[in-house]
Parts: sequence; structure tokens; C-alpha cells
Amino acid sequence: MINVSDQHAPRSLIVTLYGAYGRFVPGPVPVAELIRLLAAADVDAPSVRSSVSRLKRRGLLLPARTAEGAAGYQLSPEARQLLDDGDRRVYATTPPEDEGWVLAVFSVPESERQKRHVLRSRLSGLGFGTAAPGVWIAPARLYEETRHILQRLRLDPYVDFFRGEHLGFAATAEAVARWWDLPAIADRHQAFLDRHAPVLHDWEQRADTPPEDAYRDYLLALDSWRHLPYADPGLPASLLPRDWPGARSAEVFRALHERLRDAGAVFAGVRPQSP
Repeated sequence: MINVSDQHAPRSLIVTLYGAYGRFVPGPVPVAELIRLLAAADVDAPSVRSSVSRLKRRGLLLPARTAEGAAGYQLSPEARQLLDDGDRRVYATTPPEDEGWVLAVFSVPESERQKRHVLRSRLSGLGFGTAAPGVWIAPARLYEETRHILQRLRLDPYVDFFRGEHLGFAATAEAVARWWDLPAIADRHQAFLDRHAPVLHDWEQRADTPPEDAYRDYLLALDSWRHLPYADPGLPASLLPRDWPGARSAEVFRALHERLRDAGAVFAGVRPQSP
């Protein structure tokens, strides 16, 4: 059994819970229900309450009353947009194709230099690599999500976007190895496999799918997985090392998703929609 306190922060698990199940609740999720659902992942009530407070301060959760008058929390419009954008990465079912590149070029006045750090951090967190100082690159499909994020943070006046193809001089695979830290990304895929491939193996030996067990293992797998498509921008296989572990980790997550998500929804008391 994975030690949740070592691997999964309560605040991250709450975001994962809303992404998997909470956003399909018709109305706010009662605080008592959040505590019940996080307890199944070994998160205690004080940790749930403090993490919810932090998410509220960040504008991701909004306090609201249920139809019965119980205190609860619902996603803000910004949080829903973040989850909708994330779905295209987290639940991707086909390997990415070579669809060209998007370049983000930014210039920030010296008087606002703190925004340079924020821009670098956000672009890196969205999976962009560094082509040159102030020039960031990613697969073209990441443009829409990046635009939404930068507009939400009011950073869009400092950035110009361009679409294009790489023409050399170095081979594109060689350039990609400079733009991204591929060994570090591969290590993250391997860490996911080390934690969750044995979980999938155990489920493959079982004929039953108890809802609480399914919910717990799916929540933990999704919480680990949902960060990976942001560290890994989803480069075409032709540009990656031959022994790249990303395809295998994606297979493991998809298999856990297909086996556990709907059974976990029974424990969560919702009927999730696509994906």
C-alpha cells in the first residue's frame, strides 16, 4: 500500500477528487462528504479543512450551501476551465502526432521583473521547453490552454505566440534534447510505473471491483498521473529516446482508468461524464 502522506498532498488530492468526481455533483460538495471521500485516501479532517481553505484563497473553490442547507464548496469558473483544459492532456487516448510547434516569446520591463519569474514558471509548468532566453517552445496543441492560463493571470500583454516548424541546423531530435530535460521527465514516468504498475497487476488478478477499493486506487493513480502530462509535453515518439517509458506509463494509467473510474464513482455517489 502506498504511503499517502509521502506521495500525495491533501490539497492535490482535493483537486484530483473534484476533477474525477466532484465536478459532476449537482451543486456544491458538502464539507462532510469531502471529509468522507478524503478519509478513504487516509487524509484526516483537519487536513481537508485547511487544504480547502487554501484552495478557497486561491480562487479555485467557492463556498456555497447545498439544497439541504449544508456547508459545501463548488468549483469556481476558473477552476472548471483549468479542469476542462487539463482533460485534453490527462485523458488523451492516442499518441501525439508531429503537429508543429508553438513559440512563446516574452518581454517584461525591468520595473516588473517579478513577472518574468512567474512567466517562466507557468510556461515550464505547462510543458514548454527553453529554445533560447525568452523563447519557449511546445507542441502546437498546447497553445489554447496556455492562452487561457496567461489571460487568467493577466500575463498575456507580455507574450507573443507564433506557430511554425523546426528547420535546423541541428536535427530536431537533437534540438529537443536541449529544449527539455528528457532524463528528468523519464524519471517521473518511471516513478509512476514503480508506484502504480503493481496496483494494475493486482487488479488484473481480481474478478471483483469493490467501489471503495476502486475509488481509492483510482484517486491515487490519477493524482500521480495528472501532473505528468504537464512535465511531459507529449513529444512525437520519433523525437524521443528508443526506451522512452512514457508510452508504458500512459498505458498503465488508461488501464486503471478503464477498470476503476466507474466503480469508484459508486463510492463517490456520482455518475461521471466523459472522458
